[in-house]
This record gives sequence, structure tokens and C-alpha cells, in this order.
Amino acid sequence: MRAVDIIIKKRDRKEMTREEIEFFVRGIVNGEIPDYQVSAWAMAVLLNGMSDQETTDLTLAMAYSGEVLDLSGIVPMEVDKHSTGGVGDKTTLVVEPLVSACGLPVGKMSGRGLGFTGGTLDKIESIPGMRTNLTQEEFKRLLRDEGLVLAGQSGDLAPADGKLYALRDVTGTVQSIPLIASSVMSKKIAGGAQGIVLDVKVGSGAFMKNLEEARQLSRLMVTIGTLSGRKVVALLSDMNQPLGRAVGNALELVEAIDTLKGRGTADFTEHCLVVASHMLLIGEKAQNLDAARKMAEAVLADGSGFEKLKQLVKNQGGDAAYVDDCALFPPAPIIRGVQSPQKGYLSRVDALEIGEASVNMGAGRNKKEDTIDHRVGIIVHHKVGDLVHTGDELFTIHARDESSWQMAANSVLSACRWQEQPCEPLPLFYEVIKQK
Repeated sequence: MRAVDIIIKKRDRKEMTREEIEFFVRGIVNGEIPDYQVSAWAMAVLLNGMSDQETTDLTLAMAYSGEVLDLSGIVPMEVDKHSTGGVGDKTTLVVEPLVSACGLPVGKMSGRGLGFTGGTLDKIESIPGMRTNLTQEEFKRLLRDEGLVLAGQSGDLAPADGKLYALRDVTGTVQSIPLIASSVMSKKIAGGAQGIVLDVKVGSGAFMKNLEEARQLSRLMVTIGTLSGRKVVALLSDMNQPLGRAVGNALELVEAIDTLKGRGTADFTEHCLVVASHMLLIGEKAQNLDAARKMAEAVLADGSGFEKLKQLVKNQGGDAAYVDDCALFPPAPIIRGVQSPQKGYLSRVDALEIGEASVNMGAGRNKKEDTIDHRVGIIVHHKVGDLVHTGDELFTIHARDESSWQMAANSVLSACRWQEQPCEPLPLFYEVIKQK
């Protein structure tokens, strides 16, 4: 078997066999297939696509290219959630404690932010002492004994995905839907997930810019789940404006804590309850979605979800005093509002521009080696559909110096559009895609 023959086969729009895919993935991992051939193959996939079976075979080959966590002896069923990334998406920090408080163990492997998408690990590491670099033994012990653990993904899990993504990033092949789907699902399968809730973002602040692309990706990932023996559901959610109010690491963590204390905004709280309900249903903790919703609402109302987050922080070395008292988080040197220059109904509060402004202030990374400033970020006070008057505060910017405040102020104003006539708020979710 030769790599060039597999490249030609995909170039000519023929279907690869499972054996050919496994051969190619092994070659990626052990370095026997050079980067230029991997890049040529990825471009052929981008241009010609893959069948559902090909994509599933690629997913499983990448998942089993390294270590695979076996959690079957640790918990009855491991359920995970995955967001495709967005601006202000701190959902994991609320949903995982709620689900765990309902008695469904959650072992979450999250990532760090890159570009305009924030990373859950960066947010929770705003707490001094918080450890997310755990060994497999620590991960399993916390999952078994505490029912909740949040860690970074080990480089030993799905190493083929890491190597392939690095090449996709520099060869213009990131947007291939089969390669995106196999990348996401291979990491979830390698992490031991038997049930997966996918929060697929749609809009300017997401990788999927339109509903049809997001629908294609979601259907493919759900199909991969079916063909690989996993339970998967995909929620298509809006990312044309930031999720919640806060954008920036410590600010988002504070918003998550406030939400678990029952003080969250209505839209963000609703988003979290919907995701949590689907996790409880797929994890067989509830007979139907209504019953799952009532369970999630109950642990939010009685504070047990909040207590789960506090215990998570303690278990992983963090100072839980910061969860009890968010005033302990160090403030940014400059905290100042940006006012609306006119009266009107907001028809646009662009997530991408706001996310990029936050990154440029130091809240995110343009390169993996960049350091972040946990203090800085943006609070969004109004959303699409709101009526604002001249002088109303649209944003509060938390900046490390005057120049970055001014840059962000200009950016967030350019992210907004006003109109004279009322306009509808943006939906939280567009649709749910389930297994047949």
C-alpha cells in the first residue's frame, strides 16, 4: 500500500477503504508519510468530500492512534459536551456542575483559546492554584469519587488529529466538514465518551458562518456517533452576538459563578439549562426532556450546582474563596464604559468583532505560545433587539492600559448597528439534530 495511491484515489473521487484510511493515519503518526503528501490528501478531501463511512473510519483511526480512555469501570456512562467555539461561551462552567449535581458524572477534557474563541481552561485558571494538567489516574479518581473533573487533553489522546490539524491550519484545509467532524469526534471518543452533546455554533463568531454549513457538520457528527456506537445529539445555537454578557477569562468565570448562584441573565441561563437537559437525557438520568429540565432547574435553584463548582475547584487545587467572593479577582487597571452615540434598536452586535477586540486587548491568543491577561475583557450590556438611547452604556471595557481601552472602544462601536424600527431578538437555538 502506498500513500500516493490513496491520494490519487481521493483525487479521483473514489471511496477509500477502512484499511487504506488506517494505513494513512498510521503514516501520519509515525512520520512515514511526509507532510507534503498529507497536505495533498487533505486538499483532495476538502475538494471532493468523504462518505459518512469514510469519515467514521477516519474518526476511529484517529481516536485509536494513541491512548483511549476506558471509563467503563469508573462510571456507568460517560457523557460529554462539546462546543465548536465562540465568543463569551462559558457554558461548560455552568452546565457541567448542574449535570453532576443531578447525579450524572461528568469528566470533561477542554481546550485553550486560540484566536477569537475562548478556552474553558483559560477561564477557570483565573482562579489561583487551579490545576487542569491532570494525570489519567487523577482524572479517573476524581470522576469516580467526585463525579466532576475538568482537565486539559493529553497529547497521548488522538495524536493523529493534532498532527493533521497543524497541517490543515497552514494549507487552507481547515474548513473541510469531514475533517472538522472527524477531528471533534475522534477526541471525544478517545476521551472515553459514550454520550456526546454537541453545541454547534452558527454565525459571525463561529467557524460555521451559516445554518446550512452548521447543519451539514452536525448531521455528519451525529452519523459518526451512530456508526461508532455512541449516543450523540447536536444543538445548533446562535453565535452572531456574544453568548451571555461577559467576554474575557475572569469576567466569564464570574458570570458563570453568578449564573450558578441564580443571578445569571435570562438568555444565558436558558442556554445552559437546555444543554444540561440534553446531557441528562442522553445520559439516561431522565425519561424525557421535560423531566431532565426540571432536574436541572432544581439543582440550580437549591444551590447544589454552585456547590459542585466550588468542590471542583477545591479538588483541583484552586482557591475556592474566589468562587464564594468574586471581588477577590484582581481588577483590570482601567474599567470604563462605552456609551451609545445614538438612539435606536440594535440590529447587530457582532460577535466576531467583539471577540477580536478582546483578543487584541490580551484576553486571548493569536499564537499558541501567547500569554493571556485574565483580567481584561468586555461586558456587553445590550443585545440585538434592545432599544437604546443616546448616552446609554453599551459596553464596559476592562483594559490594561489606555491605548488598548481606546482600541477596544472603537472596535465594539463598529460592531453595532442601529435602526429606527423594532427588530426581533436573535434566537438562542435554531434546531436539534438527533440520531434516527
